[in-house]
Amino acid sequence: MRGHHLQTLNLRKEYPGTVALNGVSVDFEGGRVHALIGKNGAGKSTLVKIFAGSVQPTGGTILIDGEPVELRSPSDAFAKGIATVYQEMSLVPEMTVAENIFLGRWPRRKGLLRSMVDWRGIAEAAQAVLDGMQVSLDLCANVGDLGMAQQQIVEIAKAMSFNPSVIMLDEPTSALARHETENLFRLIRQLAAKGVAVIYITHRLQELSQVADTVTVLRDGNCVGTIDIGAATPETVAHMMFGGVAQAVRPADLQAGTEPVMQVRGLGQPGKFHDVNFELRKGEVLGIAGMLGSGRTELLRAIFGVDPCETGEIVLDGEAFRPTTPAGMKALGLAFTPENRKEHGLVQELSTRANVCLASLDRIATAGFMTALRERAVVLPIMDRLAVKVPDIEHAVASLSGGNQQKVVVAKWLNTEPCVILFDEPTRGIDVQAKQHIFKIMWDLSRQGISCIFVSSELEELVEVCHRILIMKHGTITGEVFPESISVEDLVVRCMDA
Repeated sequence: MRGHHLQTLNLRKEYPGTVALNGVSVDFEGGRVHALIGKNGAGKSTLVKIFAGSVQPTGGTILIDGEPVELRSPSDAFAKGIATVYQEMSLVPEMTVAENIFLGRWPRRKGLLRSMVDWRGIAEAAQAVLDGMQVSLDLCANVGDLGMAQQQIVEIAKAMSFNPSVIMLDEPTSALARHETENLFRLIRQLAAKGVAVIYITHRLQELSQVADTVTVLRDGNCVGTIDIGAATPETVAHMMFGGVAQAVRPADLQAGTEPVMQVRGLGQPGKFHDVNFELRKGEVLGIAGMLGSGRTELLRAIFGVDPCETGEIVLDGEAFRPTTPAGMKALGLAFTPENRKEHGLVQELSTRANVCLASLDRIATAGFMTALRERAVVLPIMDRLAVKVPDIEHAVASLSGGNQQKVVVAKWLNTEPCVILFDEPTRGIDVQAKQHIFKIMWDLSRQGISCIFVSSELEELVEVCHRILIMKHGTITGEVFPESISVEDLVVRCMDA
């Protein structure tokens, strides 16, 4: 069934100092699932925000069914039949499924009672939306009591309640288990079969063949092209995403030792990862490459004792044990910079000074007492060492840029004098200059004999920074490669399903 047709012609978006979209022309037909991919910074989010009416283009044209349109606000986008389901869900946990589907649009009763909400009307309309999607949910259940997969369905139902001709799904499977993902794919294909144009944004390249009809690739603000899914081999997709990327050179003086500092043996956590084996050498920067959902973050969390392991062991200083708690692993010389630095790595309301000291209070305090003077004596040298730009260390850490916040997380853990640091997506959401500072920190740690494990979705970063890279797929280590003997494109292919 053919539906509406969404196009752009030479779409451009400029921000001070950067061009986010550089004359992008794309074409999304109704009745098909169109995957939109590209590495971070490629322009995907900007394009989605323009379609959603929340960002205005600098130039170019948007057409629906061949007619130019202006989307000056989200309400304009809804009026033109464009709905968006963002990665960060916008549901109210304390409200029911039906209430969330029509959030902000609850119908009123007629006649003398028109000031009252028509609860029966909400329920009937919500049930009609779910019936149209061929899914079943308890309309009276509070959304906060539902699993992530069911909450994702409620988000899609909310979008479908506008009867859209175009629906954009931003990383919809990022928090879903595999069987939940398969159910979502069935729902997406049903929407396309009704003539809806589905724009599917994902980093999980292994999903493309399961759900998409076409693949459109953005790179550095440009549209590289669109291909049918039958032509979207791992090699082709990798070349479209990374073709022409210059291979950076790691400093020549970075030499990892030969003796293992830490060994991981048969580590497993049901449903997350299994039978993970590797060793980390003294002063080594060891990368772990894999697509989203491969188990990389879960593995780091388990090594640091955040989540429990059911099988396997870790060997440190010749002693084998199963990871215990973060406090226990810190005492053994491990440190962990988490993926979500704002919520899990820092206390946003506290000062930069207090955050830098959080993990090392036992080292800084005297007889259990702490003073701001003692903290400053510890904080100022390490802030200078890491080139953290902050007007005043007494200001809340929330006032810092993403890159400087990431450096504060690293500073917090360096104060514990670790022998191993686990970096989970340390460059996410920071600018190019800040990324280079983070890389320099890792290299300086390597020169001091401190070992690092580096997880990144940006595979070119691993090729630039690491001594050695492990490949992780479906929750286990499937091989290792060396940056000097593999290209970014080949690494992407190794990480994808054949």
